[in-house]
Amino acid sequence: MSEALPIILTANAAKRVAAIASRQNKPAMLRLSVDGGGCAGFTYRFGLAEEPEADDTVVETDGVKLVVDAMSLELVQGSAVDYVEDLGGAAFKVQNPNAASGCGCGSSFSI
Repeated sequence: MSEALPIILTANAAKRVAAIASRQNKPAMLRLSVDGGGCAGFTYRFGLAEEPEADDTVVETDGVKLVVDAMSLELVQGSAVDYVEDLGGAAFKVQNPNAASGCGCGSSFSI
């Protein structure tokens, strides 16, 4: 029996990270962190990373890495990071089972 991953990077998100990283000549590595603030209490932050930090959890999908620091991972454990394009625009979205509520912007949540 395989152990469940602490967080998932979807194939769609991995493809988008790879495209962005390629354009910027950076490694295909997305960092997800959680900051206090936002309209619901916490805010997701995304950025390209050069390399993982010592306390990071790293998961890989199609050769693309998602890195999450230990503190942020407590808030997003079991989540899936996806890339969504719809009428509202295109963005990375976190499907977080730990979030008690979110907000209209989709980048803020509460526990």
